Amino acid sequence: MSENNLLSPNSAPHSDVEAIKRRTNYLRGSLAETLEDVITGSIPEDDNRLMKFHGSYMQDDRDLRNERNKQKLEPAYQFMLRVRAAGGVITSDQWLMMDRVAQKYANGTIRLTTRQSFQLHGVIKWNLKTTIAEVNDAMLSTLAACGDVNRNVMCNPNPYQSEIHTEVYEWARRVSDHLDPRTRAYHEIWLDGEKVVDSQDNAVEQEPIYGPVYLPRKFKIGMAVPPSNDVDVFSQDLGFIAIIEEGRLKGFNISVGGGMGMTHGDPETYPQISQVIGFCLPEQIVDVAEKTVMIQRDYGDRSVRKHARFKYTIDDRGIDWFINELHDRLGWKLEEARAYHFDHNGDRYGWVKGSNGKWHFTLFVENGRIKDTDSYPLMTGLREIAKVHSGDFRLTANQNLIIGNVSSQKKKKIEELIKEHGLSDGLYHSALRRNSMACVSFPTCGMAMAESERYLPTLLDKIEPMLEEVGLREEEIVIRMTGCPNGCARPMLAEIAFIGKAPGKYNMYLGGGFAGNRLNKLYKENIGEAEILKSLEPIVTQYAKERWEGEHFGDFVIRAGYVKEVRSGQDFHS
Repeated sequence: MSENNLLSPNSAPHSDVEAIKRRTNYLRGSLAETLEDVITGSIPEDDNRLMKFHGSYMQDDRDLRNERNKQKLEPAYQFMLRVRAAGGVITSDQWLMMDRVAQKYANGTIRLTTRQSFQLHGVIKWNLKTTIAEVNDAMLSTLAACGDVNRNVMCNPNPYQSEIHTEVYEWARRVSDHLDPRTRAYHEIWLDGEKVVDSQDNAVEQEPIYGPVYLPRKFKIGMAVPPSNDVDVFSQDLGFIAIIEEGRLKGFNISVGGGMGMTHGDPETYPQISQVIGFCLPEQIVDVAEKTVMIQRDYGDRSVRKHARFKYTIDDRGIDWFINELHDRLGWKLEEARAYHFDHNGDRYGWVKGSNGKWHFTLFVENGRIKDTDSYPLMTGLREIAKVHSGDFRLTANQNLIIGNVSSQKKKKIEELIKEHGLSDGLYHSALRRNSMACVSFPTCGMAMAESERYLPTLLDKIEPMLEEVGLREEEIVIRMTGCPNGCARPMLAEIAFIGKAPGKYNMYLGGGFAGNRLNKLYKENIGEAEILKSLEPIVTQYAKERWEGEHFGDFVIRAGYVKEVRSGQDFHS
């Protein structure tokens, strides 16, 4: 299909965002001119839409919004900048670069995301270009970290299967590189690259995969290595499940159609878990990824953005339609899916020796926030480790950090620095806290309806005594919180989840699968802390007394009748 005929086959009118994308001339728009405007710290809405493709969202400090309004000042505009690292693997030099730009241009903290990326908060408009240039100088990028394109490709860090991880990570990197936008706009605007033009001074450009209007919505890919489903592969638009036989990577099972986002009160929007459709060899996955993205490019809903994710394309047309379309474009057929098993979706904390003889230390980072406090110099400690560490750092899908590939010679020094700065492997926390995640939410996220990152630790302080009293402190239970239903911390897969509805009010969900293989179900709507605790206590008490051997909390609440099992996204609201 030609670039000029890439809009969806349906005849419905296209959304305003589609028109904006077409006007931007392959992601250029008026960004270059906007950045020169010193009158305001904000940017026009069209350019704000465009900024996402370049890895940034304009935000404002909502804690200051009312006060600044009273003073007749414009909001405290700032930008969140997201930095991609395929599979979450970076070098020590790259870590030190992130530390430096966070201190110099952002709010002095680094946020590890649930997609194994970095986020910097509080970057002002005047510092955006310099910050992005320094990121690129360190061989990282913000391009396509947001926007209607393929996002950061996730990959299981699996330090205890080092050779397998290395092989899977390499395929994740290849898929990521192949699906990068080809436009030179990013280099022109942020890196002072030369613009290539034709005789009419129009940009000479071609996007062989995306076309001039890119995708209808964002697209997410993850690669899991059983038995760990830490990337929550069934939440991805496209998932690759590594099939390991006799210690060797044989290929990947392919899953399609996952996605977490929804809208409160709109039953036409829902989370969905993906379906496994077949198996392919390692060398075939780039082709599978490209053709899958192109199918979504051509058939995704471009008229209603809430209905534009890949999960709706598949649900509307059917999985058999998609498989046939994929086979037609590939020119070959997938094999039958092969056997696999997931038993958890969390991280292994502390020191682990990989099969390559190197050591790996998984650090617990509550809600992914790297910062120093008076009692916990986390950021300083990691900076000092990066100065001497010759291995890598790995961002996990659970917002934690692995100090990876530590040689036996360097292990003692790293251990000394860990001890000196009191860095935590999380073992003195409850198992519930170690299995918790929260999105950023207030004060910077424009979609936030309720607190998340700043509130979940406080709520856990009040839930933990309840668990200790009935002997469940070390029981692994997955708990997640988000400030809105966009799903950034993948709460719809948690055994216990809270999704914000209004300040101090949350919808409470129960019954997700411990291994990330089942959606949860609404249990109580629009409740505050007192009712959350009152609701949880009898359930936790009954679970402690009546659970079967090895029975996870999410399975128990279904068996005990607190919620019904959700078998597909369409059942989520019923």
